[in-house]
Amino acid sequence: MMSGKHFKAHEVSCCIKYFIFGFNIIFWFLGVAFLAVGLWAWSEKGVLSNISSITDLGGFDPVWLFLVVGGVMFILGFAGCIGALRENSFLLKFFSVFLGIIFFLELTAGVLAFVFKDWIKDQLNLFINNNIRAYRDDIDLQNLIDFTQEYWECCGAFGADDWDLNIYFNCTDSNPSREKCGVPFSCCTKDPAEDVINTQCGYDIRAKTDSEQRTFIYIKGCVPQFEKWLQDNLTVVAGIFIGIALLQIFGICLAQNLVSDIEAVRESCLFT
Repeated sequence: MMSGKHFKAHEVSCCIKYFIFGFNIIFWFLGVAFLAVGLWAWSEKGVLSNISSITDLGGFDPVWLFLVVGGVMFILGFAGCIGALRENSFLLKFFSVFLGIIFFLELTAGVLAFVFKDWIKDQLNLFINNNIRAYRDDIDLQNLIDFTQEYWECCGAFGADDWDLNIYFNCTDSNPSREKCGVPFSCCTKDPAEDVINTQCGYDIRAKTDSEQRTFIYIKGCVPQFEKWLQDNLTVVAGIFIGIALLQIFGICLAQNLVSDIEAVRESCLFT
């Protein structure tokens, strides 16, 4: 009777077990989807047939973001799913520790970003300018820059003249490009009456006076516009990060709880 009561007191919680499994199976599928999109994009650009072309990219390749995020989600989802389903304490511990490391890195990054705001601003400026130089080198990078400039209604890092860094848009006399002294179409102010995007709207615009430029293109840079957007949406951004952090803590607690149940059942079995 005593041994029976002792065994019943240490049963693995089915609710926690299948909740972790269900949560991580979704996580795992999302990781697979991110990896598939990243590999497809690389295949379209011919990177998979010529791996050395990875090092040829002059700027940030957005595909890396899909691959890294997808890889992390795939590993965590796999460990969480198999660990919960098979009641494997090693995989569950790996899942919780990995999730804890990610949480710690996010927390550290948030604190450092607040403390070193000026340094982050300089790095963002450097990042944007490096990618302006490589604007025509990668279609995904080009689309990312165009989306950023359209969404934040900005042009360049701190202004339209930053596009002098690009060999196709600079204003030097030796530049044979038709886009000389211009900006990408994503810098142009939008006319609601236009249904079709005029991709040549930025041609020769920087050869005009400042007052004329203000009429046709966005004058503000993307760094100050990003800062303004962050201030205007601080509550939403903070809420998202807090929500993600709570979800991570909840996942760690559930995994540790399940590990405790599994180990308690194993110990009880040894004494029955």
